[in-house]
Order: sequence, then C-alpha cells, then structure tokens
Amino acid sequence: RNQKDKLYSSKAQLSSIGMTATSMATQVAATAAIGSVSTAMGKANQAIDTKEMNKIMADFSRQNEVMEVRQEMMDDALTDAFDNEDLEEEADQVTGQVLAELGIEMDSNFVGLSAPSQMPVGAAAAAEEEAALADAMPDLKARLDAL
Repeated sequence: RNQKDKLYSSKAQLSSIGMTATSMATQVAATAAIGSVSTAMGKANQAIDTKEMNKIMADFSRQNEVMEVRQEMMDDALTDAFDNEDLEEEADQVTGQVLAELGIEMDSNFVGLSAPSQMPVGAAAAAEEEAALADAMPDLKARLDAL
C-alpha cells in the first residue's frame, strides 16, 4: 500500500514538472515572438521617413478637399439641371390631363374617390379579439394585484 502511495506521489510530481516545463517552453516561444515583432517594428520605423509621411498626408488632405469641392460643384450643377419648377409644373399638368381623360376628379380632398363600405374579413376578427381582450384585462389586473 505504501508503494502505491509513493508511486502516485511520484507520478503527480512528474506531471507537475512536465506542466512547468511546458509553461516555460510557452514563455520562451512568446518571448521569441515578441523579440521578432520588436525587430520588425524597428526595421519598419527605420524604413519610414516621418517628414515624407507628413508630406504625403498633407498632400492627401489637400487632394481630399479638392475632391469634396468638385463633388459639391457637381451636386449643385445636377440640382440646377434637374430641379426645375417648370418641369414639376409640366408634370402636374400631364398628370391632371391623364386623370381627366380617365374621368377621375382630384382636388385637395380627393373628391370622387369612395371609401370602402365594409371592413375586410381579417379586420373584423381582429376587432372581436381586441374586444375580448379588453373584457379580460380588468380581471387579469386584479389577479396580478392580489399577488
């Protein structure tokens, strides 16, 4: 029995040593990776000229502003070309002529259009369901307050 206990104890110690070794190997790998990243970042920093980068960024900003001004000019030109009140009035006249030919009168209140005289089938069922729910609501509220 003592030998079994010693065997289990030594197995646990070996497992612990194995885990420690694995942890150390992981730390070494992480350290090596960080070292290589640091080296790469150093090389990238050496390769980039900050003055040149600032010059490029300023040029980009300038070109971006020029593009925005051109876009606004194009928008204004298109708005002027297509936003014509005469065109809108002409469209209203054509619409009026078509409706007149069809025999439909239109004014601000849509005279000549009749409203449906019956409710749709689904609407009637929904109205009945709503009424039943309204009747049950006070009872449910009283039960909830009693709790």
